[in-house]
Amino acid sequence: MTNDHPAVSSEDGARLLDEVEAFHRRFNVFPSEAAYVAVTLWDAHAHLLDAFDSTPRLAFLSPEPGSGKSRGLEIVQTLVPHPMVAANASASVLFRAVGGLESRPTILFDEIDTVFNPKAGGDNEQLRGFINAGHRRGAGMWRCVGDGSNQQVQEFPSYCAVAVAGLGSLPDTILTRSVIIRMRRRAPNEHVEPYRQRIHESQGNALRDRLTAWAETVRERIDGAFPEMPEEVTDRPADVWEPLLAVADAAGQAWPERARAACVELVNAAKIDDKGSVGIRLLTDLRDHVFNGIDRLPTIAILDRLHAMDEAPWADMNGKPLDARGLSRMLREYMTADNAPIAARNIKSGTSVMKGYYATDLYDAWQRYCPPPPESPLLPLPPLPRSSEPLIR
Repeated sequence: MTNDHPAVSSEDGARLLDEVEAFHRRFNVFPSEAAYVAVTLWDAHAHLLDAFDSTPRLAFLSPEPGSGKSRGLEIVQTLVPHPMVAANASASVLFRAVGGLESRPTILFDEIDTVFNPKAGGDNEQLRGFINAGHRRGAGMWRCVGDGSNQQVQEFPSYCAVAVAGLGSLPDTILTRSVIIRMRRRAPNEHVEPYRQRIHESQGNALRDRLTAWAETVRERIDGAFPEMPEEVTDRPADVWEPLLAVADAAGQAWPERARAACVELVNAAKIDDKGSVGIRLLTDLRDHVFNGIDRLPTIAILDRLHAMDEAPWADMNGKPLDARGLSRMLREYMTADNAPIAARNIKSGTSVMKGYYATDLYDAWQRYCPPPPESPLLPLPPLPRSSEPLIR
């Protein structure tokens, strides 16, 4: 393949990434050193998509406006190939752009919260499907094309790099495919250069062109490579970080070590910050804040403890507190150690019998789904026969 850019030797890769990182530092205040490493590697990986089996989404998220999300996306725009700013674009526009434009775009979606906010309407499910499908090389979206009864099924390719910025969070299926940068407002002692597009865009574009040329010199080496992952990073997080670590390994010098440290830090931060689905949040809160060593509790006591938790959703689930029926419905999605749905059982207290839950029934789900406890892990509880009904302590 011919390219019009001067070749940059593989030895220059580390210095080139250093310059890309320095360009971000001029205009962006990211929350950690790991964030600068991750974003820099993401910029570079966008020039090498066909060398990877998947492409992670880059997500600049914050709880409040004015936290630098859009500026982060704006600087990324100057560094990636064929940027397409897609605020308010529909899923149909995006998958037609990926399959129809002469060069595959890098899609930059600002204010994505306007799509995935609970109050937002529109085709958010289609957009979520597009972002999810395009994470994996070879994936496509199928649509009917034509007029009236004269329609044919056609596949549109969806594999492309996507970076988003927005308030709040994203659907779980997108979060798990993303490198998440939790932005925050600048402190009084944090300063950046004012970004002036007419002056600084060309500087970013010059770095972009050098990244394009460098990518051609390492493409063959990266294609099919499986970088060594940190031991604790497996499954979906490993898929997310594999392309970024491959870029770091190709650049060499300090980048492989910095990349793996950033990988571990941001993956662990994602586990702490987002406990996953609301079901996993419930299981984790039951383990850490409700049972907390107690072997059985009546449903009414469980609900009282959940409702009393600060910064937890249980007192206001769509305008109503979680009740016994909702608790039962959520827990029945998970299984006990003997492969039965978790369900309320009788608990004797004196001469009365109340419905409630046993820690032994929850323990298998705690082990399988919950992140490690914040302090000392819970010790395994001895199994109780399902027929026994011991007195409450």
